[in-house]
Amino acid sequence: MKNIVWSKVPCGFCEAAKTLLKSKNIEFEERMIGKEWTMEQFLEAVPGAKTVPQIILDDKLIGTYEDLKNYLK
Repeated sequence: MKNIVWSKVPCGFCEAAKTLLKSKNIEFEERMIGKEWTMEQFLEAVPGAKTVPQIILDDKLIGTYEDLKNYLK
C-alpha cells in the first residue's frame, strides 16, 4: 500500500499536510510537481485534480489538506 503526497513549491497546504502526516507517524512519498514529476504525470495519477496537495493513503485518494484533516479525525 502506498501513501503519496503530490505537492509543489510554494504550497503552504502541502507543508501542512506533510506535517500532519508526520505527526501521526504516517510514512509517505512526496511527489514534487515541477521537479521529479510533471503536471501530466500528476493529472494522470489524480484525474480532475485542480489543487495541491493531493493525498493518497493506502492507495485511496483522500484529496486535499482539508480532506486529510477530516479523514484523520
